[in-house]
Amino acid sequence: MDTIASLFSFITWPVSWVIVQFHKVYGAIFGPDTGWAWGLSIVSLVILIRICLIPLFVKQIKATRAMQTLQPEMKKIQERYKNDKQRQSEEMMKLYKETGTNPLSSCLPILAQSPFFFALYHVLNGIATGKTIGVIDDQLLASARQAHIFGAPLAAKFMDGQAKVEALGATLTDVRVVTAVMIVLMSASQFFTQRQLMTKNVDTTVKTPFMQQQKMLMYVFPVIFAVFGINFPVGVLVYWLTTNVWTMGQQMYVIRNNPTPGSKAQAAYLERLYKHVTHHGKARKRSERTIIKAIVAKGRDRNEFERKFINGLNKAGLAAQADGSVIRSETQAAVQTEDGTPTTTAGTPKRQQPKRQPKSKRQSGTTAPGGTGSTASSSASPSSASSPTSLSKSDEPEDAQPGAAKKPGSGTRSKAQSGQRKGGPQRPKSPSKK
Repeated sequence: MDTIASLFSFITWPVSWVIVQFHKVYGAIFGPDTGWAWGLSIVSLVILIRICLIPLFVKQIKATRAMQTLQPEMKKIQERYKNDKQRQSEEMMKLYKETGTNPLSSCLPILAQSPFFFALYHVLNGIATGKTIGVIDDQLLASARQAHIFGAPLAAKFMDGQAKVEALGATLTDVRVVTAVMIVLMSASQFFTQRQLMTKNVDTTVKTPFMQQQKMLMYVFPVIFAVFGINFPVGVLVYWLTTNVWTMGQQMYVIRNNPTPGSKAQAAYLERLYKHVTHHGKARKRSERTIIKAIVAKGRDRNEFERKFINGLNKAGLAAQADGSVIRSETQAAVQTEDGTPTTTAGTPKRQQPKRQPKSKRQSGTTAPGGTGSTASSSASPSSASSPTSLSKSDEPEDAQPGAAKKPGSGTRSKAQSGQRKGGPQRPKSPSKK
């Protein structure tokens, strides 16, 4: 570790200078020789570095999303050229070039932090050995060696012996307990950070080897941190625990407000967005309009949660626009009038479909009093004098009238169909030949 830290000695002076500037501020509040002054100086260093790395973190998120999108294509290439590793690598590089993705982009924040991490280790190791380093002179060195965090010196390690710990003014038990607790917290925060990424922010509709690799790293990384943590000084453990907590909080914010499409986090986000939009009748925030714009642009490629969100807006009388805004749709919302008739928001009554009578009622009718064979639905009965369409009675038999057509289904079946006439001469069974 000392050899690796010496490789980054060029950045030792800036790191030590930043720590000393923060120490001046906190030393005026808590005292220059206290663990609070030196510990908070290290925490402030972490926060400053992570703020500067936010653009890289955003780039990491985009790279991770792009890699998740490419997983199905990568799997096809692996299956197609599983016996030709060279061709497989060439096709992978071609895919990365065409889509503009870089697998190393997801590691940018960690790689960018590494020089600061090893530089801090180099500074704290100098404090432990009693050597001035960077801008830390003899006076600051003596002050740092007196600083203790919960009874453990900043430069003490879990593997240090009794003599070295006593030279720093502490007991071996205090050092072992404090470092063990910090190592457990550091590993637990790393595990939780990776776990929330796997359980909430991964597209559950696509099963790829990338997900299995991430799941394996979720258990491997905490073990690696625990193994290396026993060789880290207390000050470095403070640095790494702080950066893990920052990463966890930053990731929780990203998952909540900008989740991966198809993930459980997106389902929860769209549910909150639906309630917010339906309550206010519009998308009020710019981030909300950005999400809605991306969903509208997908068209038929929307996933299950996105389709549910769009359909919910339509049922609520709202319509999502291509620019991400939400407007009220007059053709979707329906209101009730005073008499209970459903109408649209434009005031046009809804068309009522007439009820269709059963076939038995259409073919059969009721016999009117007086023996007439007309139905209730027939308006062309000969006995109805008020009907303008009624036909005059003809002396000729019905069958002999030219052009007379029988109306299907009109009237009831009377006895006239069997050749019997009531109140007149019977109709011959066959027309007379004259």
